[in-house]
Amino acid sequence: MQGWFWGRYFRPFARRPAETEASEPGPDAEPVSLIVCTHNELENLRELVPLLLSQDYPAGFELVLIDDRSQDDTYLYAQQLSQYYPGRFRLVTVSHTPAGFAPKKYALTLGIKAARYERLLFTDADCRPVSLDWLRLMQRGFAQKNGADIVLGFSGYAEAPGLLNQLIRYETLLTGAQYLSFAWAGRPYMGVGRNLAYTRATFNSTKGFASHIRRLSGDDDLLVQDAVAAGARAAVVADYEAQTLSQPAETWGAWWRQKRRHLSAGSRYRAADRRRIGLFMGSNALFYVLTPAVLAVGWNRENLVSLGIIWLARTLLALLVYVPLARRLRTTLPPLALPALDFLYFALYCAWGLSLLRRRPLQWK
Repeated sequence: MQGWFWGRYFRPFARRPAETEASEPGPDAEPVSLIVCTHNELENLRELVPLLLSQDYPAGFELVLIDDRSQDDTYLYAQQLSQYYPGRFRLVTVSHTPAGFAPKKYALTLGIKAARYERLLFTDADCRPVSLDWLRLMQRGFAQKNGADIVLGFSGYAEAPGLLNQLIRYETLLTGAQYLSFAWAGRPYMGVGRNLAYTRATFNSTKGFASHIRRLSGDDDLLVQDAVAAGARAAVVADYEAQTLSQPAETWGAWWRQKRRHLSAGSRYRAADRRRIGLFMGSNALFYVLTPAVLAVGWNRENLVSLGIIWLARTLLALLVYVPLARRLRTTLPPLALPALDFLYFALYCAWGLSLLRRRPLQWK
């Protein structure tokens, strides 16, 4: 089963042709609204905003900053930006969230309503576009499929020392491999709000976040779910210059809470998407579950040799798939550490799933 996913989805995506470079002529005629929702992230904004306002995009764009109940000096900083960039910068202030509404979804809704343009491009305050052509290249995704409604981008995490950072980047690679390659094969099911674009008409077709406005997570993947169900077409733009880069969680607890929040939206996916993801994740987890079961039958030489051959074959196959994927997405993957990272990730994935059964409260920020 794992080999089928690797051959059917991952490897073809890793070998897909490079996208048109920003220096080449392209469909860059439509203005774009860049939308960033922030909550107490002034220092991140000081780094991010200059990079956004410096994007090379002749058709014009605006930056819509949504200040969601910040208690730092975000508002004062935004007021300065309004003076320096009249007509290019717009501030939306959220002073409170209605009872029972997910704060970020409510804030994003207000920001989208305030945006001038039809095409909307989203990122987070802790993200950084890797190039000044990010906006241009993401916008070109709308020209795919004879007029796409959603553009799915990739957002990696910065490299740092330590096992936690390696696991975060491996998980991000594996998640990106799934949602990008599935979409490339015509089966889109999610995107990441750190690098995602869609049209206002697409947002309106789903009545915004109405179907999940009270659920904390899902401002990106559940929006894509609803939009695809309504007939929206999704394109993939994943070359390096069109990516964003984020700072990863620095503690195991922070990462645990982040992943638990992200995975909580999965129960709302369409049945076909849940089956597809479940088969991939389940077959990987089952491999590790069956290993001790085989050993329990007997520690004889024949069992050990057979198990060793299976492990070696699976590891080699994973290397043949994930190394090209990492190269395609321009993220580093230590080949020698792959077996350990894979085992730890799927063990944690099972733990995250079990933890969601306890229905502990989730929080944004």
